[in-house]
Parts: sequence; C-alpha cells; structure tokens
Amino acid sequence: MASLPLGNDNDLDDSQFYNRVDEISFISDNLELAKKGSTPTILLTGIRGVGKTALMKKLKKDFQNEYLVVYMDLSAMDKFKKDKLDRFCFMRLFYESIINACDESNIITIDTKILKYFKTRNFIMDKIESVDKIPIPILKTEEDYTKFTSFVMDLPQQIYDDCEEHIGGILIFMDEFQILKQLDEDVNGFLWYIRSVIQSQKNIGYIFSGSMSVKDELISDIAGQKGAFGGRILNYEIKTFSYETTKDYLAEKADYLEFTDDGFKRFYKCTNGIPYYINSFARLLPPNEELNEEKIISEFKKSLPYLLIHLTNEWYKLTKQEQRIIVALVEKPLRRIDIANKLGVKSGAIGASLKTLQNKILIELNNEKYQIYDSIFKAWLKKEYEEKGDYPY
Repeated sequence: MASLPLGNDNDLDDSQFYNRVDEISFISDNLELAKKGSTPTILLTGIRGVGKTALMKKLKKDFQNEYLVVYMDLSAMDKFKKDKLDRFCFMRLFYESIINACDESNIITIDTKILKYFKTRNFIMDKIESVDKIPIPILKTEEDYTKFTSFVMDLPQQIYDDCEEHIGGILIFMDEFQILKQLDEDVNGFLWYIRSVIQSQKNIGYIFSGSMSVKDELISDIAGQKGAFGGRILNYEIKTFSYETTKDYLAEKADYLEFTDDGFKRFYKCTNGIPYYINSFARLLPPNEELNEEKIISEFKKSLPYLLIHLTNEWYKLTKQEQRIIVALVEKPLRRIDIANKLGVKSGAIGASLKTLQNKILIELNNEKYQIYDSIFKAWLKKEYEEKGDYPY
C-alpha cells in the first residue's frame, strides 16, 4: 500500500507518479522553448482531482536543476487579504513565490529585496527629530500599488538578465488559477494586463493551471478567440485515466486488490477514472478479498463520506440558499428560471449564489442549464436522502 499515494497527495515521488508520459513530453518540449528566447505560455485544464497539481510539481522537479522554477498556488492569496481579494494580493504572493524560488536555487536576492522596498513605496516626511542637535527627518511610507506591480511583473526578466549564465530560463507555474474569478474587480482587465507584460519578456515560460470545466467562461477569457491570450496560449486538457490505464495502474501499485471483471468495471464507473478518487477508494478497499460488483457497490456507499471530505466541508460552509440550489439539481440539470421556481424566488435573487457555486466548482453551466459538477458528490447527496429522509442541511 505504500506505493499507492493518498488521494490528496500532490507531491509524488517517482515510485508513486504514474503514466502522463505523453503529457510530460509535450509540455516539456514547449517549456524548453524558453531556453531559445521564447515565452511559452500554457493553460492546463482538467476536472478537479485529475492530477494537474501533481503533474506541475513533477515538471518543477524535472526542470529545477537547469531553470529557476517559480511555483505559485493562488489559493494562498487569502493570507494577504484585508478587506477584499484584489490584484495586490496576487502581486504580494507572486513576489513571495519568486523570492522563495530564488532562495531554493541559491540565487542571491537580498539586493532585490532592498531595492523592492525603496522602489515600491512612497516616502512622506512625518516629522523631524534632533539627534546631537542635528535635525534628522523621520519618514513614513506607504506601499504604492502601481510601483509594486510594475516591479514584481518585471522581476523575472530582471533576474534572468542577471543570471543568464547560470540558468536556462525562468519557468513560472501558477496553480489554482480559477481563483482569479474571486477577485473583487475586473478579472478580464487583469488578464489583459498580465498578457501585456508577458508578451514583452524573453526566456520566461508560464503555465497557468486550474480546476475548471471545459465550459468555464474563464477559459474563454484566457484562451478564447477574443480572450486576453487568444491565439498566444496553448490550451492543454489533462484527461482522466482510461479504463485500461486504471487497470494497469492498480495491478502495479495495489496488486493486493482482487477484482473480479464485473467488480473492476464497477470500480471504474464509481471513480470515473479520476486519479484522486481511484487512489482514495482503492486505499479503503479490503486487501486479499474478492471484490465483485456487489462488494464494490457496498464499499463505495460506505466510503462516500471519506472520498468527499473535501466537498462535504465545502457543503457545510454554504448558505441555505446555495445548498437548496444544489439540491434542486440532484435529479437533473435545470435552467436558472426553473431553479428559481423550485426555490420559490425570483430569478434575479439567485444570481450571486449561482456565481459563488460556480466559483467553488460545485456546479457548472452547460447549454444554458446548471448541473452538479461532481457526479460522486451527487451520489453522496442521494445516499444521504435515501438513508435519512432529507438532505444534510
């Protein structure tokens, strides 16, 4: 069992990482263009749990001996939040991630840190104090967003220009990119700003990755024909494991699981080929015991609360209206007006809730109808209703 990772483990060693040979080869070939002076820009998409973060961390390990690799998890922007989540939070995290990457690679950045302090602040005379009868001005400072942003966005190019004899280029991995949808400002305008900076850089590569439906409007804002990076970004979807890949994976990593043919078919149907669920469910199955279809169905129902701990935590944080919207979608996808009618409210009253649920990747919009994003989450809700006569409000 030691070689089968936890479902939420994204930092895998070589013995745990499986498959993705074609994906790694394709993405690596594109990132290598940074060494030749290009600015490769890639958008990795794929459903939650498919292994995008694990893939990015694998690529980081592969490239970090030759390149400066900056890994930035946008979910950490929250620690810089004061009144709202804004561009300043993004820029503070970006700066911190760059400095951390430099420290990991033993690239001296103390000059950069000092320079940043003076370049990104406005100095204002506060008062004058006398020291040995010599008047000394006491300054107070305030951070200037425009100066700070320009400094941070230009910093990768500055570091490369200073260190090009020692590194092949700089690769910047921005994970959980869908969180930009939660900015309290114009996201599309911010994307255009990022694009304007990137297109002037050389020897810098970017990967943006996020858990998004292929129908997510953020993808069109980034990579669509009229999007900020339209025609200038490679959109690459990370697929779920196929039936045969899943079978080979478990035969290698969990050979103590004794599936019958119908048992494995049911296992694959339960997990949908999503590595997160494959690993999580497989670790909960009894070893050295026949796993037929009936057994898998029984074990799956018992395992649902453990498989969905990340989503049930989200569920209990939702407002009553947000929960009721999800419940309305358990049986089938619905148009906005139909959801409002089921809730007994006007259509305009659920707009903010629908947006929140989409941002949390709990529902998605497909052909003008909203639907629950994760079929296993839907299965948990149905099970709760069957067993308790009501949904877990």
